[in-house]
Amino acid sequence: MKNTDQPVNIYPLLILLLIAAFLVFSAWSAHRATSLGSRVTDASYYSKGLKYNSTEVERRAAEVLGWKLDTRLDRRTLIFRLSDRNGHAISGAAGSLYLAIPDAAENVYLPLTETGPGRYQVTLDHTLSGAIQARLELERNGARLNRHLLLNP
Repeated sequence: MKNTDQPVNIYPLLILLLIAAFLVFSAWSAHRATSLGSRVTDASYYSKGLKYNSTEVERRAAEVLGWKLDTRLDRRTLIFRLSDRNGHAISGAAGSLYLAIPDAAENVYLPLTETGPGRYQVTLDHTLSGAIQARLELERNGARLNRHLLLNP
C-alpha cells in the first residue's frame, strides 16, 4: 500500500518547463535573426552620425545669417524660397534633395534648379507615392541649411 501523506515534488517539472521555454525562445530568436534581414532604412546612418557636429555648425551659421525657407508643393513640383532676415531673396545657392524611399536600397538624389532669385525647385517622379522622408540641403559661401521633410506626393 502506498503512503499518500508525502508531498508531491513539482520542482523537477518546473525546471523542465523552464528549460523548454528557454529553448523555444532561443529557437524563435535565431529564426527572427536569420530570416528578417536588416531593419535599417538609411544605409548611411553611421556617416550621418559622424557628420552631426559639422552639420550643427552649418545650421548655426545659417541661423546667424538669418536664412528663412518657405516650402510649397505644387502638384509634383517642390518649390523652395530662400530669403534672408530682411526678406531679400538669396541667389546662387547650390541645393539638393535626398529622398529616403522605403523600398529602395539607396537614397535618391535630386539636384535643385534655381528658377529665379531665391527660388529653387525640383519635380518629383510620378511613380512616387506615400509618405517619403526627405532631406533638403542648401549651401552658399560655406553656410549650409539642412531641413528634414515628410512628403506625401
